[in-house]
Amino acid sequence: MRTSYSALETLRQCPQKYKFQEIDKIKTPKSKEAVFGTLIHASLKFLFSRDPLYPSLDEVIANFRDSWRASEIANMTEEERSLYLAQGENILKRFYAKNQPWNFNVVDMESRFELSVTDPTTGTTHNIAGIMDRIDKPTDDTFEIIDYKTSRTMKSQEHLDSDLQLSLYHLGLLRRWPHIQASNIALSLYYVKHNEKITTARKSEDAKRVEEHVLATIRDIEARTTQNDFPPQPSALCDWCGYKAMCPAWKFMFMEHGTRTMEQKNIMGILTEYFDIKKETQKHAKRLAELQMDIKAYMDQEGLTRVFGDAGVISKTIQERYVYDYEKIRAVLETHNRLDIWNALLQPDDKKLKTIISSLPSPLKEQVLEARSIAKKFEVLTATIKKTFEEHAS
Repeated sequence: MRTSYSALETLRQCPQKYKFQEIDKIKTPKSKEAVFGTLIHASLKFLFSRDPLYPSLDEVIANFRDSWRASEIANMTEEERSLYLAQGENILKRFYAKNQPWNFNVVDMESRFELSVTDPTTGTTHNIAGIMDRIDKPTDDTFEIIDYKTSRTMKSQEHLDSDLQLSLYHLGLLRRWPHIQASNIALSLYYVKHNEKITTARKSEDAKRVEEHVLATIRDIEARTTQNDFPPQPSALCDWCGYKAMCPAWKFMFMEHGTRTMEQKNIMGILTEYFDIKKETQKHAKRLAELQMDIKAYMDQEGLTRVFGDAGVISKTIQERYVYDYEKIRAVLETHNRLDIWNALLQPDDKKLKTIISSLPSPLKEQVLEARSIAKKFEVLTATIKKTFEEHAS
């Protein structure tokens, strides 16, 4: 299989988008955010493109302005065009002020690489391709890989320390130039909207973990492809997805009311009735809890354990929950030569493991999750009731 970090990341974000994009090869128009990001990247490449006479700030701004005006973006107003242009110029001005190109020893830009990873279980070799925005050589012995980001949200340092994209870049540079020491490569994400750079590093022993993670993801892709198992995974990212109108999670919203079949028209009545009942159920559940509190308070006040109504009886019982001193239990079992029971107590517990996994740090969490396999799949329906204006106000 030939793949890339962006493809692997797409699978993680939404398997359905991965299928549309990587398997079905369905093309979609680039979003305005994507076009903006591409042109900012191109301008930053232009900024470092000459040596020793680098372009002036005015030349960099003019380069971006010409590219932006020549770009074709669907459904974009003139006001939006002006705002994006102004934002791009501001980004480049601030970046240039902080990063005069003659102060950096840039080795390469938009540097392509390809990694070969062999699956020991099948003997199949897979290729992971990518492009590094910029490679610097700050000193005779050190290198820095810099990836530009035009997103508003900055990743945390913890996330950066386990970021797969930077790990693949690190591995790619080591494969290209094996004489480099792994610890002599700095890995940075430069968030141009904030003019901030965040840096991390990797050790030589991290390479094996990265390869295992990639292979586990590729095996997952192969299994999903065989079973055609690429469910949509709705998230905030859906608003920027070009496949939204054809996605099973959103397609219903894009159906024209006038062209719906009778079955599609009927479903609207079914949905209305469903949510009406759901609201009533929630309202009754809330009232039921309030009544239970009133009944319990009355029974406590009068010293009663049962009360009688025309429709039935309500009884108050005491339920106990226990905690166990496992050291004492082990000692008792050992005295009776029944450590087989103790060993049975130590059997894997999926429920406990799920709780533990949620508290693990990111790298360890990913490795534990890679050991999962699906035992059973079933469909469930969940309902989200829209709040009325009155409910929001209260």
